[in-house]
Amino acid sequence: MIGRRLLLAGMAALPASGALAALPFPPARRLGFRVVRNGSGIGQHVLTFEPDGSRLTVRISVDLAVGFGPITLYRYRHRAVERWDDGSVVSFEAETNDDGSRSTITMRRQGDALAVDSSRAGRYVAPPGALPATHWNRQMLDGPFINTQTGEVLRPAVRREGPEPLPWAPQRLGDRFVLSGAVDLETWYDASRAWLGLRFRGSDGSAIHYEVA
Repeated sequence: MIGRRLLLAGMAALPASGALAALPFPPARRLGFRVVRNGSGIGQHVLTFEPDGSRLTVRISVDLAVGFGPITLYRYRHRAVERWDDGSVVSFEAETNDDGSRSTITMRRQGDALAVDSSRAGRYVAPPGALPATHWNRQMLDGPFINTQTGEVLRPAVRREGPEPLPWAPQRLGDRFVLSGAVDLETWYDASRAWLGLRFRGSDGSAIHYEVA
């Protein structure tokens, strides 16, 4: 993660029905964000969505680099695959290289909860209803969520604000959710519950936000 070493870190074009249709992934099946630090782009966060019957596979890639002139001072790479079936997460796998510090995590559905195996947090069964902190699904904010790099279960306070203009795109409106405590960030969703972006302070005080690319 960047910041806290990155922050944890619509519907399909083909007809969908039932629980799959309720998931907020975009018709283009792709959601891409430009990651901006102190006004300068440092990389991207891209999600692709693959619906198949009652199933949905979400592939996530994050690539960041912070430098000074030609010198790269920090790199971050994250790859993850999240799988849903009939409206529930059934598995999640991720590998992260946080400037040379590597970590892995897997999650598997076990009854009404996820069994987690994390290289940093060890093995445990998450609280019922906990979701991977992949942000695209606003349902994540309804209960505890799992940091997809560290494996930590987080229970921040969540306050809803808005609708209001996005600070970096004032022509767009979104409901702003303010998370505090275990996580300090702001995240935005539109009326269809689709993710519009987020912002937070890096560990060095830098201002970081995601804007739709």
